[in-house]
This record gives sequence, structure tokens and C-alpha cells, in this order.
Amino acid sequence: MHHSLPYATRVRARYATMAIFFIAGMMYATWGVHVPTVRDRFSLSPGMLSLALFAVAGGSIFAMLTAGSWIARAGTRTASMTGGILMMVCGALVLVTPWFWLLLLVLALFGFGMATLDVAMNAEASAVEEALDRPIMSSLHGMFSIGGMAGAAAGGALLAHGLAPAAHFALASGVSLLVLLVSIPATLPHVPHHDEHAKASSSKRWRSGALWALGGLALIALIAEGAMYDWATVYMRDVVQATPSVSSAAYAAFSGGMAAGRFGGDAVRARFGAPQLIFGSAGLAFVGMVMALVLPNTVFTMTGFTLMGLGLANMMPVLFAAAARVEGVTPAEGLAQVAGLAYFGLLLGPVLIGGVAQVTSLPIGLCVVAACCAIITLIGPKILRRLKI
Repeated sequence: MHHSLPYATRVRARYATMAIFFIAGMMYATWGVHVPTVRDRFSLSPGMLSLALFAVAGGSIFAMLTAGSWIARAGTRTASMTGGILMMVCGALVLVTPWFWLLLLVLALFGFGMATLDVAMNAEASAVEEALDRPIMSSLHGMFSIGGMAGAAAGGALLAHGLAPAAHFALASGVSLLVLLVSIPATLPHVPHHDEHAKASSSKRWRSGALWALGGLALIALIAEGAMYDWATVYMRDVVQATPSVSSAAYAAFSGGMAAGRFGGDAVRARFGAPQLIFGSAGLAFVGMVMALVLPNTVFTMTGFTLMGLGLANMMPVLFAAAARVEGVTPAEGLAQVAGLAYFGLLLGPVLIGGVAQVTSLPIGLCVVAACCAIITLIGPKILRRLKI
């Protein structure tokens, strides 16, 4: 549909979308940096802090469930703008909110804006991929990873140099808003979906076996990814007996593997196809996790975590690209459903591993991650082949 646009317009849309992915990653990381700040500001117990974290997750899941058909009607440009502005305004308010109940409301709206932007920018990415007629989804997700790393690093440096936390969050929100406003006009123009199509799509969405299959894979992949974010450092410290600085490097090794894998993923998908990329990626992640569990010393564990990052890197880009192409459903609706299920996996992963670790031990808990990777290796390629993706 966008093939008729001049090539320069399509390339400009790609760079604009890259910028939007970058600021989304940066804002997400800025929130992550300030979770302890929120805890200290309101003197929260672990239970109350998890309520605050759940407010963000709840807002996000509500958006995934409700915003898909609106994004399909309004278009990715309007939806990215609306979601982005809501996220950034709420971000600037998080650390100046006077009462805890109001903080929960701000965080829920922050999560809602973040998820709306997430679905809209992935639908835009799918349109750009189609317009350019080559895979670009992985490198866009790579920009999200780079934005996250830059946001965390810049946040750490500015706070260490004495910038007030509230000023830092407001600065990150302001810079992100500026980038968003500059980038949006360069994104692809909206091709409207007729209301009848959107309504039909909405009902088909919940009956689509293809979307449930892709969403199931996304859920399993993000159980593994979520577990790595929360438990990699703990595993290094408690099981490998590494020093605190080496332990936090485990998180960096995993994140670095993720970023590197995403910037290489498009070329592999273009050359070998999505089923082979999923097979190789999940297999690599499985080998990495088994290496970290069987040989718990610093070198092997760090190598294993890097392989995990490389392996998990292209799961979401490939599954999101597939979700946007499912027959009879608008890209935004397909993405919203798969992203919503994936989000449950991200929430479920750390809790599931923590529960198993509580009853047994952390290495046995992390066997769940290896099992998730093995399941995707076995069934992921078959599902993608059946969908002819």
C-alpha cells in the first residue's frame, strides 16, 4: 500500500520509526532507574512497591486489551503521538506526585501510554517493513535496546553528578517528547481501515488460532526474558559467588547480547527466513542457559548469559512482524493481542522462577528458562511455517 511512495519518503519513515523506538526504550529504562527512588520517596514496603509496579503493568495490559481497534482506526501516527505524549507527561509527574494513591493513577496512565505507543510503533514498523520490502523489525527493536542502555547509563551518570531525580525524569521526558514531535511527521501516512473491517477484525482477533499460537510463543519467550532481567544478577551473586560489580556485569552481558542479536537479526531473516531464525535463536538461548547452569563459574556463566541475550534477541521482532501479517485482522489488533500475551509472560517469568527457587533452589528455578527455550526450538518453526511467515 505504501510501495507507491517515493523511496526517500520510505527511508525517512524508517529513521523516524528508529528514533521513536529509541525514546520508548529510554523512557522505559528511566522508569527502571527510578523504581528505588519511588520506594524511598514514599517509604514503601516490598508489598506496596509491587503494587506500584503492578499499576504500570495493569495500565499496559488494559491498553493492549482495549486500544488495538482504536489504533487501527486512528492510525499509527496519531496513536504513537497520543501514547507517547501520555507516557512522557506522566513520566515527568511520577516523582513530583504528593500522594501514593495519585502515584498509582499516574503510573497506570504511564503504563497505558507506554503500551499504546508500543503497539502503534510496532504497527508502524510493520508498515515500513512492507513498504521497503525487506526485514527491519529486529534493528528497530535493537534501537529500543540501545535506548534502554543509554537511558540507564545517562540516568546513572546524571544522578551521580547530583541532578535531582525529579529533574532527571522531567529532562528525559522533555527530550523524548521533542524527539517524538520531530519524528512523527516523517512516519508513513495513515491508510484508514473501514469501520466494518475494524469491527470484523476485532471479533476475529479473539477467534484467530494463528494469533493465539504466536501469542503463546511470545508468552513463553518473555517468561525466559523476564526471568533473565530479574534473576541473572542474583544467580551470579548467590550461586557463582561473584563480586557485586561482576554480578551486575551479568545483566550487561545479557543486554549486550540482546542488542547485538537484534542488529544482526534482519540479515539472517532476509537470508534464511523467520522459521530458521527462531529455530537457531531458541537453540542458542537453550545452549547458553544450560552452560550457565552446568558450569557455574564466572567465565562460563557470563558467556552463557551473553548467548541467552543473542538467542532471545529476535523472538519479539519475528513474532510481532508475524502478528502484523495475520490474515483478516488489522496489524494493530494482531500486535495488541500478541503483545498482551507476551506482557503476561514478562510479569509471570520472575514470579514463576522465584516460586520454584523458593521451593527448590535458584538453579532448578532457572531450568524453567531452559525449558522455555527448548519448547520454542521444537514448536516455533512449525507454527511460523504453517502460517507461511
